[in-house]
Amino acid sequence: MKSLHKAPGAHALNTRTSRGIFPSLDTLFLSASDITHIVACKGLAACLAGMADYIREDFLRWSDFEKSARTASHSANGVIELMPVSDADSYSFKYVNGHPTNYRFGLPTVMAFGVLADVKTGQPQLVSELTLTTALRTAATSALAARVLARSGSRSMALIGNGAQSEFQALAFHHLLGIDSLRLFDVDAAATTKLMRNLGDLQDGGMKIAACRSVAEALEGADIVTTITADKTRATIVTPEMISPGMHINAVGGDCPGKTELHAGVLRAASVFVEYEPQTRSEGEIQQMSVDFPVTELWQVLRGVSAGRREHDEITVFDSVGFALEDYAALRFMRDAAKELGVGQALDLIPALVDPKNLFALLNPDKPAMAAAHEKGVLAA
Repeated sequence: MKSLHKAPGAHALNTRTSRGIFPSLDTLFLSASDITHIVACKGLAACLAGMADYIREDFLRWSDFEKSARTASHSANGVIELMPVSDADSYSFKYVNGHPTNYRFGLPTVMAFGVLADVKTGQPQLVSELTLTTALRTAATSALAARVLARSGSRSMALIGNGAQSEFQALAFHHLLGIDSLRLFDVDAAATTKLMRNLGDLQDGGMKIAACRSVAEALEGADIVTTITADKTRATIVTPEMISPGMHINAVGGDCPGKTELHAGVLRAASVFVEYEPQTRSEGEIQQMSVDFPVTELWQVLRGVSAGRREHDEITVFDSVGFALEDYAALRFMRDAAKELGVGQALDLIPALVDPKNLFALLNPDKPAMAAAHEKGVLAA
C-alpha cells in the first residue's frame, strides 16, 4: 500500500500511474484510523446526519436494487455473515461477525469490512473497515426510522443494553431527534458506568442520564425505547406490561434466528416496521409470529407509499436487523468523505497487465512483456 500523509493522522490516496494507457487499477483502502480521522474532521454529529441522509437516499431508490437476505454461518459461539446488494452501477458486500463472548479474548463482539465495486467491470473500487462504520450506520438508521415512527416532540429514551453500540444510539438520537433524557439499564453494571462516562460531555451540556435498577424502571416515562442486548438467545427483555401508549420501540439486538428481545405480546399491540421483510421474517422479532403477521417496510414509509405513525397513542416497533443497503450507503458516504478530505491508501489489489490475457507474465518478470509493462509505466518501478 502507498500513502501520503497530508495531515497528522490522515492518509492521501496515491495511485499507480498508467501514463494514460489504462485507468488506474488501485483500490482505495480505508483503515480504522482513516475512519476515525474522517469522523474527527467532519464531527460525529455531522457524520451521523450525513450517513442518515445517504441511507434515506438509497431507501428512496428501493426498486433500483437487487436485494437478498444475508448468508449466515452459525456456530456455537456466534455467527459470520455476508451481506450483498447492488444496483446498475455499484455492487457492495459486507463481511461481519457477531460473537457475544469475544470480550474474553479481547476482541470486539462485531468486526466487519466491506467492498464497493464497479458493476460494469467488476473492479473493486473501495475496501473499507466497517466495524466502526457499522456502529454509525446502525445508529443513523435507527434515528432515520424514529423520525417517521416516533411521536413528534419525543425527548426521553430508555436504552436497554449498554454495550458497544449504546453510545452511538444515544448520540444519534440526541443529535438527530433532540433526545435530552436517557434512562439506562444493563445486567452488567460496569457497562452502564462505561456508557455514562463516555457520555460525560452530553451530561455537562444538560442531558439527563439516569442509571436504572431494572428494565421496567428504565421504561417508565420513556417516549422511545431502544433495545440493544447482545446475548444470542430467545429472550423477553420487554414485556407488554412495561409499555405505554405512544411508545416507539427501536428493537436492534434481535438480529439472527433464535435471538429476540421483545415478548410476542408487544408485537401484537404494535404497528411493526422492518427493513427487508424476507430477512426480518427469519432474523428479527417477527420470527416469533405467524408468516402472515402484518409488517411494513421502512422504504414505503419514507416514500409516502404507506403511513408511519397514524395516531398519537399508537405503539410502533422498528424491528431492525441491519440490511445490506444500509452498508452500501455507509460505504458511499465514507468514500465521498475520504475523497473530500484526501484520506485513504492505494491498495495494490488487482494486477496490472499489458495483455489482460497473459496473467502468467506476472510470474516471469524478465520476459519482454514485463519489461514493456515497466517501460510504459503500467507497473510501478
